[in-house]
Amino acid sequence: MSERILLVDDEPHILSALQRLMRNGLKDVDGVHYQVESFTDAALALARARECTFAVAISDQRMPGMTGVEFLTELRKVQPDCGRIILSGYTDLGALLAAINEAEIARFISKPWVDVDLLVAVRQVLQVRVLTLENQRLADQIRQQMGVLSAQEAELRRLERLEPGITRVKWASDGSFILDDPGEVNL
Repeated sequence: MSERILLVDDEPHILSALQRLMRNGLKDVDGVHYQVESFTDAALALARARECTFAVAISDQRMPGMTGVEFLTELRKVQPDCGRIILSGYTDLGALLAAINEAEIARFISKPWVDVDLLVAVRQVLQVRVLTLENQRLADQIRQQMGVLSAQEAELRRLERLEPGITRVKWASDGSFILDDPGEVNL
């Protein structure tokens, strides 16, 4: 299964251009195109991020309801290993500082972007993510060998990286598990 890229922008024509660029310009190490999912609503994108893992998220900064910084800050809580990139047509020093300090973005790219530059930035973010995940896996392996981390804890960490939220199941008093209403958006 190929990895996913998450795109968030309130302008549909920008999303279309980004989708086309990501689908045609990026392949993983096995030569497979990334799955690209796009949203014009940041809250819906965040809800989707609670359901599946994304390798990288690219978000516009100025959107109604939730800024890119707010969205990527919340995304970082749900998926800390997801690479985060902000696109903005405005150079706002306050937003840039918040993006770096709060959302811990990897890149801040100006609109209009140059396709090659954006693709290079995304590839770099993806490469850093691969190295980070491998380092985490190796560190967990060493912790397990030293007896600091149990095999069960290591597996729970691995599963959480693959499927965010899978290890946080809500249980009822009778031992059954509680499903959230799919119509609800939990922030």
